[in-house]
Amino acid sequence: MNAKILEFTASGEHHNQRLDRVLSTLVPDSSRSFLQELIKNGKISVNGKTVELPRFAVKEGMALSIQMPDIQTPAAPEADDNFDFEIIYEDDSMLVINKPAGISVHPGAGTPDGTVVNALLGRYPHFAELFPGVDMRPGIVHRLDKDTTGCLVIAKTPQAQFKLGEAFANRTTSKKYRALVRGVPSSPTGTVETLIGRHPVNRQKMAVVDRNGKNAISQYKVLKSGFIGKEKVSLVEVAILTGRTHQIRVHMAHIGYPVLGDQLYGGSRTQISGADRQMLHAYSIELPHPVSGKNIKFTANIPADFSNLLNSLQESNK
Repeated sequence: MNAKILEFTASGEHHNQRLDRVLSTLVPDSSRSFLQELIKNGKISVNGKTVELPRFAVKEGMALSIQMPDIQTPAAPEADDNFDFEIIYEDDSMLVINKPAGISVHPGAGTPDGTVVNALLGRYPHFAELFPGVDMRPGIVHRLDKDTTGCLVIAKTPQAQFKLGEAFANRTTSKKYRALVRGVPSSPTGTVETLIGRHPVNRQKMAVVDRNGKNAISQYKVLKSGFIGKEKVSLVEVAILTGRTHQIRVHMAHIGYPVLGDQLYGGSRTQISGADRQMLHAYSIELPHPVSGKNIKFTANIPADFSNLLNSLQESNK
């Protein structure tokens, strides 16, 4: 991606203000959240040195340099006829599917098609007009990683999208996952609470950080443990009280029990025959209906590869 360099000198009105606030006044066409991402990704320098703290205090006379990416407006996603997902629930306002592995939720860099959104546009051609201004994510209110399976909630009207999005933002949803992890946790239940932010070296990864991250809370419970072959493996249920990117994968690896097949966070420790992707399944979700407001709960069938590994698990006492 090409970038253009914007250069400014901080004036007296910028003195002692946060860097992200100063940049938002200097580049008013860019959102503050976008500028914060530029800062965290090392695209801002002050007096020739990279600064990655949005709260950095700017002083009068400082030279500010911004590497602005040359962002091109992406083409609207095309409809395809590949909607073959298992439908868990559907009415006039919402849809819940069991997302399979290997499918991205919406188009992004390197994934222009073959996503859930492309399939939705094929099944519901009116979505493109129904959701103006959300070209790449019509109906999408939350997401699952490409290789994570399970419950995915989709809005079928703008009103439902607002209500469902509000429920996720306000944490009035309850999400539980099933995961096969390497090893057997020393405690059968536990809570992991950390800050999660971008990995300081590999910007494609998330990591537990000491600062400049977002609070993340996961609660796990061991449902079954034993051996698959010679490897100690556990089936855990994980409830997430927050919705950070890669949260369960980061947290389980952080406490020493990475998700099987998750080479991004567990490396070779997660390699086991039959685990060709991370064994993580969004098993259930409970949330208020966007029209009635009544709480409804959905569960998703466990996919075959996960089920086959689970069936091969020979239980043990520890």
